[in-house]
Amino acid sequence: MSIHVRSIHKQFGSFVAVNDVSFSTERGQITALLGPSGSGKSTVLRIIAGLESPDRGEVSIDGEDSTWRSAASRGVGFVFQHYALFRHLTVAENVGFGLTVRKIPPGEIAARVAELLELVQLSGYGRRYPTQLSGGQRQRVALARALAPRPRVLLLDEPFGALDAHVRGELRAWLRRLHEDLKMTTLIVTHDQEEAMELSDKIIVMNRGALEQSGTPDELFDVPATPFVASFIGGSNRLQGRVRGGVTEVEGHLVPLERHLPPREKHLPPEAGSPRDETSFEAFVRPQDLELRGAGHEGGGHDATGISAKVERLIRLGWQVKLEIRLASGRLLTVQRSKEESERLGLRAGDLVRLHLREARIFPFTDSSRVQGTPLLGDLLT
Repeated sequence: MSIHVRSIHKQFGSFVAVNDVSFSTERGQITALLGPSGSGKSTVLRIIAGLESPDRGEVSIDGEDSTWRSAASRGVGFVFQHYALFRHLTVAENVGFGLTVRKIPPGEIAARVAELLELVQLSGYGRRYPTQLSGGQRQRVALARALAPRPRVLLLDEPFGALDAHVRGELRAWLRRLHEDLKMTTLIVTHDQEEAMELSDKIIVMNRGALEQSGTPDELFDVPATPFVASFIGGSNRLQGRVRGGVTEVEGHLVPLERHLPPREKHLPPEAGSPRDETSFEAFVRPQDLELRGAGHEGGGHDATGISAKVERLIRLGWQVKLEIRLASGRLLTVQRSKEESERLGLRAGDLVRLHLREARIFPFTDSSRVQGTPLLGDLLT
């Protein structure tokens, strides 16, 4: 079943929670609503579920207008972040609760509950109570309960948010395998970009109640359409720059412009992508796309090119090392390197280095306080 959301708007008092949001999900795929807290993603999910009503706009499920239908009649299964299990009921009673309310014959309920407990790998747990289960097991019970009435679509609101990192990772992998078996149209709300990238076929990025960009995980990572997406997906560093005399200057680092424009952009008119002289911009560079060189870099000698910087801190994170680098302008950047590469460079806190940008996404300033719009350059390679 597919979901179509058209021009949804929702306001609570003077606060605009959702502002003219439209998108579609594909039949049998997992779609993620991704964004920071307060971006409106959970409100959109609750409107689709029928738990909230939009001020305007439409919701269609499998081609049927469901905007004003009751939650019970929409055929959706809903999984909350905090399980919402009944403590006084056993696991089996929790899973079969929705069927009991619908007055399904007891024999059919028992068969369906047994089928679902096996599906979520909890066979033999039917007589236990929620307090006797781990957090991950409780969430699987909540998922089984949502699946019991055979919903047309499955909606999950931060389903793993209350769990520790290890359990979240296990449940993500388990849910993806389960989805491969069920092929149920699924919409999941999350603020965790790793979760969205791992689980989803399509991601819808929201910010401040509006839709920023939608696409596959690869599309959002490789071709962010707005500064927010560029900074939110991949945790990019922000750098300041200008175009002077046909050359890009990033934190004092000069790069010939024409050489670095992607072929598809070299022949566009100025208003379609080629920056005018004296254009200010921000460059978004991911931690792994910053190359460090210094007095001890391979090839010998001190690097006189690149952006001048100083190593402030090195943080060991298992197989990789995170370095905090301070530019001459005072801007603090994060660089990620493998443990082996970091040891080969021999960097220590206090070392002077030069930064080189391997890849960046660049967006023009529209005023002194914000940036918006289409990428100014597709890639900046040095």
